[in-house]
Amino acid sequence: MTFLLLGYLVRDSAWSLDLAVSDITGGIWQTTAGTVIWVVSDILGPVQPIVWFFVLAIAAVRARRDAFVVNVLLRCMVLLAACRAVSLFKGVYERVRPRDYVDFSYPSGHVVSMASVAFTGIVLCGWLARHLLRKAIALGVTLVVISAACRVLLDVHWFTDVLGGTLGVTAVGLLVAAALRLIPLRERRVSP
Repeated sequence: MTFLLLGYLVRDSAWSLDLAVSDITGGIWQTTAGTVIWVVSDILGPVQPIVWFFVLAIAAVRARRDAFVVNVLLRCMVLLAACRAVSLFKGVYERVRPRDYVDFSYPSGHVVSMASVAFTGIVLCGWLARHLLRKAIALGVTLVVISAACRVLLDVHWFTDVLGGTLGVTAVGLLVAAALRLIPLRERRVSP
């Protein structure tokens, strides 16, 4: 709900917070540091969900004899796709970017991509590698923050765009994960 409300509130203008952040970061995209940030942003963007979707599919094929693992992997593939679909809201809000750039601004597709991968990875670890859960959470949050910072530093998104992308994925992720019975997290029960 917060994601939808935020999108509605910012669709026609930039908030004072957006303008202040843009003023602080303005022009970085034109420097050598901006070139490095572009590379990081490209890596932590829309390619990630595609790569991880195929990784999950390959893992499911390799684990085909373990029904429990295959079931979790397939449900996580659906979760990943549903989270990534949050980017479809760009056409609903049609928000203009801080500088001339293709496509609409809200929500940030790069942040939606990384948040989708992070959310799915956290859920997956909760089911199949509980001992890695805290590390998955830390890594996921870090990568989402880096992706968001890159998009704002490149002046192709407002702060509220990256915030909205994170909120949208979290909301959709929780709803879809609950519907797919991936929440609450459970561990595999080992038969004696």
